[in-house]
Amino acid sequence: MKRESKEYYEKIAAKIRVDVIRAIYHAGSGHPGGSLSAADIITALYFGEMNIDPKDPKMAGRDKFVLSKGHAVPAQYAALGERGFYPVEDMMTLRKLGSKFQGHANMHYVPGIEMSTGSLGQGFSASVGMALAGKMDQSAGRVYVLLGDGELEEGIVWEAAMAARQYKLDNLTAFVDWNKLQIDGRNEDVMNVSPIDEKFKAFGWHVISVNGHDFDQLFAAIDEAKATKGVPTCVICDTIKGKGVDFMEDQAGWHGKAPSEEEAKKAVEQLGGEW
Repeated sequence: MKRESKEYYEKIAAKIRVDVIRAIYHAGSGHPGGSLSAADIITALYFGEMNIDPKDPKMAGRDKFVLSKGHAVPAQYAALGERGFYPVEDMMTLRKLGSKFQGHANMHYVPGIEMSTGSLGQGFSASVGMALAGKMDQSAGRVYVLLGDGELEEGIVWEAAMAARQYKLDNLTAFVDWNKLQIDGRNEDVMNVSPIDEKFKAFGWHVISVNGHDFDQLFAAIDEAKATKGVPTCVICDTIKGKGVDFMEDQAGWHGKAPSEEEAKKAVEQLGGEW
């Protein structure tokens, strides 16, 4: 996929953040903090890297993205909508009875969702299986997976990490949304997962650390991962929970809380969107 200017991706990420705020407000529930922190990573993949086709979501040889931190699915729904898989306004039924846009990713209802996720760690394990299948099928497609930093507290993550190295899955790139917060507070206070880089290195992964809100760094990391042979790559993305909305930034309380109408309008204004 041809790369555009940094400003191009920043504008798309802002749209995605606006979509997230609007959808969660209309739902009256959801997870804004981690959706906003992940928006730039998701934008880079969907709009600057992955070989996918909105007209043929099951295209053979496509790249695959798994949102292992499934509660941040509003950001993925928004990206798929902005990418043309369906009208963005459709996701404004988020979490409503009868809506296909559930509160966690569901592969059976929404085109473009590769794996149902929500139980933390399982999406990462599934991505390892997808990458292994891709190797066996000699598929040109790569597998990308996004984990939360609190998610690294799950033991299943490290079992999967061990398997990925064992099978030399260099077609797998994992991104860690390192926003340093989880539902109960700071990771270091709840269950310290640091040093993340040394842990993945100890499991035999190639590790890259970037500013998760800088598109130049994100694309450089993606290119480096593609050039790395024989081992999987982990990109640790230093991010801010609630990124783009000043009263949500770096606040654990916005992990799983919907904004009021006043707060939603203020957030959308800060993001440069329209209510």
